[in-house]
Order: sequence, then C-alpha cells, then structure tokens
Amino acid sequence: MKIARSHLLVFFGICASILGLSAQEVTFETKLSRNSIGVNENLQVEFVMNENGDNFNPPSFEGFRVVSGPSQSVSRQYINGVSSFSKSYSYFLQPLRKGTLTIGQATVVIDGEEYKTLPIPVQINEAVEKPNDPNNFSYAIDDNIHLVAHVSKVSPYLNEGVLVEYKLYFQSPLSLSNLVEINSPTFSDFWSNNIDIGQVKVNPGGRYNGQSYNEVLWKKVLLFPQKPGRIKLDPLVLSMNISVPTNRRDLFGSRIYNQVQQNVSTRPTYLDVKSLPDEGKPAGFSGAVGQFEFEVLLDKDRLSANESLQARVRVNGRGNLGLFSLPDLNTPANLEVYQPERSESIRIVGASSRGSVEDKYTIVPRYQGAYPIPSVTFSFFDPASESYKIIRSLEQAVNVYEGPNQAVGVIDNNNKPIGTNRIAGDTKTFRFISLNTTLENIEQKEFWFSSLFWILFLSPIGLLITLILIYKFFFNRPVDREVEQRKAVNRLAKRYLSTAKKQMADSTAFYTALEKALHNFLKAKLKLETSEFSKDRINSLLESRGVSSDSVNEFIELLSICEVARYTPTSKVDMRDDYSKASSVISKLDKQI
Repeated sequence: MKIARSHLLVFFGICASILGLSAQEVTFETKLSRNSIGVNENLQVEFVMNENGDNFNPPSFEGFRVVSGPSQSVSRQYINGVSSFSKSYSYFLQPLRKGTLTIGQATVVIDGEEYKTLPIPVQINEAVEKPNDPNNFSYAIDDNIHLVAHVSKVSPYLNEGVLVEYKLYFQSPLSLSNLVEINSPTFSDFWSNNIDIGQVKVNPGGRYNGQSYNEVLWKKVLLFPQKPGRIKLDPLVLSMNISVPTNRRDLFGSRIYNQVQQNVSTRPTYLDVKSLPDEGKPAGFSGAVGQFEFEVLLDKDRLSANESLQARVRVNGRGNLGLFSLPDLNTPANLEVYQPERSESIRIVGASSRGSVEDKYTIVPRYQGAYPIPSVTFSFFDPASESYKIIRSLEQAVNVYEGPNQAVGVIDNNNKPIGTNRIAGDTKTFRFISLNTTLENIEQKEFWFSSLFWILFLSPIGLLITLILIYKFFFNRPVDREVEQRKAVNRLAKRYLSTAKKQMADSTAFYTALEKALHNFLKAKLKLETSEFSKDRINSLLESRGVSSDSVNEFIELLSICEVARYTPTSKVDMRDDYSKASSVISKLDKQI
C-alpha cells in the first residue's frame, strides 16, 4: 500500500512539473547590448520571443533617438529531434542626455494573448574618448568609411591654382546606395572651376592611410585663391544609405544586414595662402601667376593704305589664364587701331589651367610710310622659382605703300611713336553711309473710291473666301482611319519611350527609363497603382482586357529583360533591339486594349 502511494505521489509530481513547464513555455523579454554606456555611444535593444507573435508594439524610447530599426530576425532550429523558435525585433538607440533612462514595456500578441516585457533601466555616463562596441554597427561605419578632401597644395600663392579632389573611401563588407550631396562648398574666397569627372565609379584599388579601400571620386574642383591668409574650405556633406552585416542569420542561413541612413562629412581643411612678394614686382604687373610665354604677332608687315592687318597679343602656358589683363599694344598715331577682341582657349590639366589667351587688334593705315610697332612688356609671377619674370616682344615694323602721303611726320624728334589713335580716320571710313538725299514732293490725292480704297476693301472678302475653299477641299477630306490610328500609336510610343531613347549611352539608365516607360503605359491604360506592378497581376489584367497571350508574354519578357540588363553588360545593338521591341509591344497593347 505504501509503495502504491509513493508511485502515485511521483506520478502527480511529474504531472505538476509538466504543467508548470507548459505554463512557462512562452517567453517575451528585452535584451540589451550593455546596461551602462557613454552619452556618445549607441545601445542595441532586442525584443525576443520564443513563439511567433503578432501586433508587436515597441516602447516610446523616451530619452533616446532611434538610429535604426526595427530590424526583424526569425530563427528556427532542429536539434536531436527537438525544435526551437526565436523571433526578435532589434533597434539601435542613441541617448539624448546623461543619467538613468528606462527602456519601457513592449507588447505582443501570441496565440490571442497579450504579453509584455519588463522595464529595464540603463545608466548613461560621461562621453568616452573612443567609443567601442563590437555589437554596434555605427562604429563599424565610423571606422570603415571616410570622406576626404585631397588638396594638391596647402600653402599656395595668391592666384596660384590648387586642385581639390573629394574622395569617399569605404571598406567591405559595407555597401553604399542613394548618395546625395546635401551640403556643397561655396568657395566664396576663390575663383573656382568644377571639373567634369563623368560617371561616378567605384575603384576597388584605393589606398587611405596605408590601407586598402574602395575609392569613389565624387567631386573635383580647381581653385584660385583671391585673398591671402588662412582660408577654411567649406565641408562637403554626403547623405547615403549604408548596408552593414550583423552576426545574425535568417531562416535560410543568409546573413542579415542592417540598413541605416548616414551623413558623412569632410574634416576641416585649411589653405595658408601667401601674398605675392612686393620686392621685385614689375611696373604694370596685372596678377598673372604661373609659367607663361608671350608674343606679339602680325599677320602681314607689307600692305597698301586703307588695307587692314591683324595684330595678336598672345599669352600661352599654364596658370591663372583668363584672370589677368594683357598689356596694351602701342602703335603710331597715324594708324587706326580698333578695340581688341578677346579670345580664350583654356582647358584644365592637373592642378592648373593650360592654354592661351589673346587680344586681336585690327589696324588700318591711311597713309604710306614705315610704321614701327614697339616692343610690349608682359610680366608674371612664377611660383616654382618664387620670382617675377618679364618677357618683352620683338620690335616690328609695318611698311605701307600705294597710298597718299601725309604731311605730318609719323615719329617725333627722338624717333619714337607719337601715340595711338583708336578708331580714327577721315570720312572715307564711313563712306558706306549716304550723305546726300533726294527729296520728292508729296501730292495731295483723293483716297475715297480710289484704286487703293477698293483694294483694301475687297481684300478681306477675297481672303475669307479663299480660306473657306482651302478648308473645304483640304481639311474636310475623308480621313484614312488606319493611317491616323497608326500615327497615333507611333506618337504614343514616342511619348513613353523618349526618355529611354536619350539614355542609350548608359545601359543602366536606359533600362531603368525603359522599365519606367512600360510601367507608366500600364498605369495610364489600366489605372494601375505602383504597388500593383507584379507580373502575375499584370498578366491577369491584360488577359481580362482581351490582350492576346503572345502580346502579354512579350510584355512580361521585356520587363524581365529590363530587370536583368541593369546589372549585366549590354551592347548598343541590344539596347536598340529592346527599344524596338518596346515600341512594338506598346503599339500591340494599345490596339488590343
């Protein structure tokens, strides 16, 4: 009897323990990466449940700023025939103040019953010198992504060219998308010239601080400082979406990535601009800085009176071309000299601009004789030698023959030119203007019932009759319906595909625009919303509108081609073929719908 009672007690104890375990099966709790952090550190919070739940509601996170989240993770395991399930919602939080903050209650509904987590206090301390938390992805971002302004010369002279390259460095396994420039440098103390770098590309062989990085050249600008002293370059700020891998995996074993929007800025960058030295500065120095050559060229040195010649005052080389004035050309007073025409041929090469600038003078002699063109002086500052250089052109002469003689001498007693006469000359210069006129008397004529009266009176009536006849015989003719329909379809295809046609130089942009054109066509024809653009949905809607299965398959196949072609290399022949297919498909669908 005692044995039976003992067995009975063991049986009831086992049942009670099983019932107790079953009552504790469902768990829903809060897990923190740390319970004490610095005010400049981030906190990872996970709400974990061991059964699948619905209607999850997070706490308000008072005292924190949500950096990212929620990111959801689901895990199911089978070990020795026993299954386990875990589902979590993760957040990364940044504290807004020091002190003790509380992670409030979160709620979830599991099997129709509501569960709540317990509040957990978090101690927020003083800022730490170097935040470090291996579980926090924001530190991985800070250590593996850098926006740097590379300056070709940090201590240039005034008006000396400085090349600034803005490069973005990031290391794997980070991946970037949706890069947008939200703050651009203004360069208010510089003359600036943005350099076209073409399409932004990722160079996997970049180097930064002696380490390998993925490198992106974002912006390139040539600066010429316009004032001396210490000048701070405005920061460049980029906004981007960053995908950061975590230590968690999904149901299929793939790594889970956190998505975060981050702003990355260049560090403060300064230029110490040096003034040009006063010692040795030539008279007439106009601010040219660089390495230059100078010459004065005449297109002819022998001509007859009233014939024109061209004189070019030219500077070529590298430096601040276009930012200084050229010296004037001095000529004898007996030569008519017109205001010069400025022409420039400048390109950006390296850290300076190269090319030439010139003033072209038109000169017209009125009398025969020998006219000297005196030497012209040009000066510039050479940053390489840190000294001023002076170049003098050669003296030249213009011989004028077959023209009238002038009584007044061309040169003075010292054999020097008298001066320069700009746009001067006798009345022959303007001989194309008539100075004599012929006047006629105006006779008083009767207007009423004259020939002019009847012409003006009957002209509107005749014009009206002509317009009626034109409309009747040309615009009111029977319309060829088939031709008009074909023209309308062609106009429809061109309207939707015009943007794609302009992007054929870039395959990614072309197929993005082509896919968008196909979507816009469906939205207009079938009244579809963007959320309804699934292939099955499109297939069923087109068939319900009476579109043939072949046309539907062509349309779906073209959408698939657009999706794949954005990530695979294609040729221009493929793009032209796909453009023709799109035009044909749109025409077929428009007729059948």
